[in-house]
Amino acid sequence: MNKRILISGGTSGIGLAAARLFLDAGARVALMGRDINRGKQALKELEAGEQVIFVQGDVSSLQDCQQAIEQVTSAWGGLDVLVNSAGIYVEGAIEDMTEVQIAQVLDINVKGTYYLTQAAVLYLKESRGNIVNVASDAGVHGNYYCSLYCASKGAVVMFTRALALELAGFGVRVNAIAPGDIMTPLTEKQLQAASDRENALREMASVYPLGRIGTPQEAAAAIKFLASSEAGFITGTILNVDGGLTA
Repeated sequence: MNKRILISGGTSGIGLAAARLFLDAGARVALMGRDINRGKQALKELEAGEQVIFVQGDVSSLQDCQQAIEQVTSAWGGLDVLVNSAGIYVEGAIEDMTEVQIAQVLDINVKGTYYLTQAAVLYLKESRGNIVNVASDAGVHGNYYCSLYCASKGAVVMFTRALALELAGFGVRVNAIAPGDIMTPLTEKQLQAASDRENALREMASVYPLGRIGTPQEAAAAIKFLASSEAGFITGTILNVDGGLTA
């Protein structure tokens, strides 16, 4: 896979797992993240030399997104794949959501996906590349005490479908994965907050027909497939990676 790939939220979780799969396939990968120390750690873990770079930036800033795209395209002469994996999770009753929480979730999950895509789209048209967004099962159906997050990921789902139509004539495919609970640092943070981690994990897994939650590698494999030539006739698709939760 001789591709030039930018992954937002690429320093941990699903984004980092996707980077590893792309690098193993021979791609060049840029990781975008806010924390330079996490970026350095991710580069160290990947051990891929000049095939991988870190670009510091906040997806909720249009300027940062534009600068990230400029940096990557200047380094590699273009861009073939954009993976919008940066995201934030917040849950709670609607009356408890603060103005700051609402702004953070919408700024990162919705505006961040839009801004980075907007900055990248001219380069993707040139390469006839593709976009893979990371949505969520929460963007496909409602979840209890999760209206804010559901709203943000529902926006990503509809953005994916609408943009797929807009860019089809340019040969640019746009798809998304909709993962259920995945064992990422964000999920681990939730579990650690429980009084009994193992019991909390069992309860989380109990709603999945396959009897467990997913791994970052499983979500990353779906991203890699959608970005590959094997998925060349697939666009506007939301691929559920959820152990049968939405079946």
